[in-house]
Amino acid sequence: MTLGPLMMDIDGLELSPEDKLLLTNPKVGGVILFSRNFHSLSQLEDLVSEIHALRSPPLLIAVDQEGGRVQRFKDGFSILPAMRRFGEIYDQDPQLAKLLSKECGWLMASEIRSTGIDISFAPVLDLDKGISSVIGSRAFHSSPQVVAQLAQAFVSGMSEAGMHATGKHYPGHGSIAADSHVAMPIDERSFTDMEQDDIFPFRYLVDADIHALMIAHVIYPKIDKHAAGFSEFWLQKVLRQDLKFQGAIFSDDLNMEGAAVAGDYVQRAEKALQAGCDMILMCNNRPAAIQILDFLKNYEDPVASLRLAHLHGTNSIKREDLVKQQRWMDIKKQLKKYVDEPSGMLNL
Repeated sequence: MTLGPLMMDIDGLELSPEDKLLLTNPKVGGVILFSRNFHSLSQLEDLVSEIHALRSPPLLIAVDQEGGRVQRFKDGFSILPAMRRFGEIYDQDPQLAKLLSKECGWLMASEIRSTGIDISFAPVLDLDKGISSVIGSRAFHSSPQVVAQLAQAFVSGMSEAGMHATGKHYPGHGSIAADSHVAMPIDERSFTDMEQDDIFPFRYLVDADIHALMIAHVIYPKIDKHAAGFSEFWLQKVLRQDLKFQGAIFSDDLNMEGAAVAGDYVQRAEKALQAGCDMILMCNNRPAAIQILDFLKNYEDPVASLRLAHLHGTNSIKREDLVKQQRWMDIKKQLKKYVDEPSGMLNL
């Protein structure tokens, strides 16, 4: 069985009979976990094992464990600083900032991989322009060059831990005040303005062989009338042809208000896949996920399925072995002094 194009969520701490039925549908390819799915390390490990055992190849399992305001799992996990902290350090000591960013990527990914989860949707490649509250401190810096360097260091650490990175939110969400969770953000800049600004970190990471990207629910009307996640221009022309990106493309959550411009839930799924997404996310809306699965019954994309299969995690280490490592102890202690922001809950 290949991996299908839908990533969906589950409600509880273990799989319900309906969860099991839906997750064995061949058009499902992954599961995203939230804070409500976590009670303890042992419970999480059991849940991940149960999900992976349903299928062969196993479903991808993802989480948002960025650090700062977006960290789904806390008890038993290191509390990670917001990425902005590394940008602040960079302004004083670039080498230290890059080292800390790499080690943070390793720490996050090592702990997540120790539970069996495949990917964390990180790092954020958006710029912190002081405009977008939903991005804000999730971004490394306002400079595209600094974001690119710190993000690449973070990705390098993730890779050492056996996790492929997912850069987000292409082609850039940091220059718009509106939050795509609850509104339709519109960015009035030209492509020329964006090319050396928001797009720069994405190009940099694509050249460095990042394995996946997540697309912003943002419309850039001077460039294309469609929101980026439903735009063949942004996904096929710019990302695949011009930037030569060969990795997997994830939609952002199609249940977000920023996706409503594409129509009802089935229309959103259809347009995202037609535009070039390899996997679409439908979170916190089980009836919509079921509608999309019915729509997908005749859908096939072997190339997309292959791209997704490459995202399975490697080098998983047992938690009891991880916490004995000197590297884990040192970086956990070092990063603790940079954690100065309450961890709220944001979606994708």
